[in-house]
Amino acid sequence: MAFEARLEVVNGVGRITLIGELDATVAPLFKEKIDEAARHGVTRLVLLAEALAYMASAGLRALVFAKQKMGSAVTLVIVGAQPQVVETIKQTGFHRSVIMVAGEE
Repeated sequence: MAFEARLEVVNGVGRITLIGELDATVAPLFKEKIDEAARHGVTRLVLLAEALAYMASAGLRALVFAKQKMGSAVTLVIVGAQPQVVETIKQTGFHRSVIMVAGEE
């Protein structure tokens, strides 16, 4: 399944919709969207992950990069992640650094 990441910024909130499989080959695209959100000076970054079918360790590294890039002043929220994606995040303990919610944020 092809990967897609779409960014929308409204009132200081960045929303990145993630679709498909986030692996090493497409992680740079995800990082570009994070950089773009940072340039907009967002105070909250919401990752809409309902349609994210898979996340490899490279995708997790991109999430860690997002948290580091944005700093502690920016809240990182992951919305609607599939169980297999949640498991990947929890295995590393990264779920303690973000807000994870089941439904629409």
